[in-house]
Amino acid sequence: MKKIYPDAATALDGLLSDGMFIAAGGFGLCGIPELLLEAIKDAGTKDLTFASNNAGVDDFGIGILLQTRQVKKMISSYVGENAEFMRQYLSGELELEFNPQGTLAERMRSGGCGIPGFYTKTGVGTVIAEGKEHKEFDGQTYILERGIVADLSIVKAWKADETGNLVFRKTARNFNPPAAMCGKVCVVEVEEIVPVGSLGADEIHLPGIYVHRIIQGEHEKRIEQRTTRKRETA
Repeated sequence: MKKIYPDAATALDGLLSDGMFIAAGGFGLCGIPELLLEAIKDAGTKDLTFASNNAGVDDFGIGILLQTRQVKKMISSYVGENAEFMRQYLSGELELEFNPQGTLAERMRSGGCGIPGFYTKTGVGTVIAEGKEHKEFDGQTYILERGIVADLSIVKAWKADETGNLVFRKTARNFNPPAAMCGKVCVVEVEEIVPVGSLGADEIHLPGIYVHRIIQGEHEKRIEQRTTRKRETA
């Protein structure tokens, strides 16, 4: 099956629909599928639910879809750095489901592994636990979290071979592997596509069985926050 597509719009053709559930990789602005997010914006798909660690910033990442009012709900761990997110949430325009970071990653991984749910102590006794099943194990209370299965996964990797085996670069791996695993269809953008056999078995971070479509493109590597010390006077 041919997995390589010429651009983001072509790779998403036939996959987008209003009201769908999308899992997106990335952490802050690191390792985000920026080309695919731009293509979703251009497609005008609306009433979207996103599972993502965060929602980008006001003019980059998922933030561009908030600006165009295409997102209905966020399932996230961190929602700072985004004034438009805050405005929509506080005004009741955007639904938010908070998840502890590890819980969100495990929900995605579990969904990709066919595990419908798991028990965790994280969140017990907080608003995170409200409305969830509680169960005791060895005298300790746990809450039930459901695995995430998304209609579509969009992720960013460093390299892919032609069959979709993926290599992520350093911290840009972050949420991308579990996000890729939990989608019924997974579309990946990469910086480089290499021939089959170019990647050693130990290099591969995510096997191509999870990947359905691939694009290669140029990526903007923004710095989310830059902190420098004042230059000392001579």
